Amino acid sequence: MENNMTTNIAIFGVGLIGGSLALCFKGKPGITVTGYAHTQQYAQEVAARGVVDQVTMSAEEAARNADFIFLCVPVGNLEEYITLLSTLPLKPGCIITDVGSTKASIAECAEKLILRDACFIGGHPMAGSERSGVAAASYLLFENAYYVLTPAQGVPEAKVEALANMLSHTRAHIVTVEPHLHDQIVGAISHLPHIIAVALVNQICGYNDDNPLYQTLAAGGFRDITRIASSDPIVWRDILLNNRKVMIPLLEDWNNHIMQFMDMLQKEDGFAIEQAFRQAGEFRNELPERRKGMIVQQYNLYLDVPDHPGIIGGIATELGQRGINLSNIQIIESREDVPGLMKLSFRNEHDLELAKELLQSIGYSVFQ
Repeated sequence: MENNMTTNIAIFGVGLIGGSLALCFKGKPGITVTGYAHTQQYAQEVAARGVVDQVTMSAEEAARNADFIFLCVPVGNLEEYITLLSTLPLKPGCIITDVGSTKASIAECAEKLILRDACFIGGHPMAGSERSGVAAASYLLFENAYYVLTPAQGVPEAKVEALANMLSHTRAHIVTVEPHLHDQIVGAISHLPHIIAVALVNQICGYNDDNPLYQTLAAGGFRDITRIASSDPIVWRDILLNNRKVMIPLLEDWNNHIMQFMDMLQKEDGFAIEQAFRQAGEFRNELPERRKGMIVQQYNLYLDVPDHPGIIGGIATELGQRGINLSNIQIIESREDVPGLMKLSFRNEHDLELAKELLQSIGYSVFQ
């Protein structure tokens, strides 16, 4: 890309991830962002949100002069889109990348295609939101997150550096990983937990068919630890099928760990159970807290509140007057004359810390 010339970025799929990337690039000196939308309705929504400089429903128009093309479409559609790009006239030196959570299959697909003067570098921003669509896009989404690049062998280092430099606008931490290793690691730390959460919830759902008390008593902690079971079914169908060669051995290994617990219980081996919990606790305590990861982090505060009229509105008003963005309020338990537990949810750590300081200053007992 030449100096003193506009850098053109095309984003295919201007949803949560694509829209957030667009917001990171838009308005930067010398950068123009074009969004591709596959329907008129979505093109209008993207334009109304103002996350890109221009919107088009023509894939050829979006790609024609692009220096960078970001494929921000579902994993199940990635091969379709990169195959489409291989048929279009692309700008010499164009860098194509994606944001999918599996990398080996798209890397193999790109390697088989003739991309003319372009090159493909896989990408995976390890950040997300419990919301979706362009309305949820935020320029802060990737801040302090890991953004993994998975270049295939033979991709010039200068191209990887150019993409990493462009991604510096996201304020993410760039990491380079081989595609198959990426899928193995992400399968273990993200895809496997999602399967476990879904299986656990469905197990309790089966018990609840015979006794609704399971659902009643599963509120609170059970709901929190299994929240990823509510993830988009179509998205996760595509991810898991795409990464099935990795997931099957991981599930076999998971079954071995469960069998070990069964053996501990059958033998009444309290020492082994204690050691298992201690080892898990020690490893978990060493996990970094200040960086975003694959599973969306929650920013929650809890405080004891009396069951008085107006208490919820009063707290919300206090937060609003200080410009603190509150995303959700939940009363976990509240009885007359007995303190209830209020759960406050925030979209980022900054708002959480401001709320904690404010609520403590006005006399509330706050904990995380």
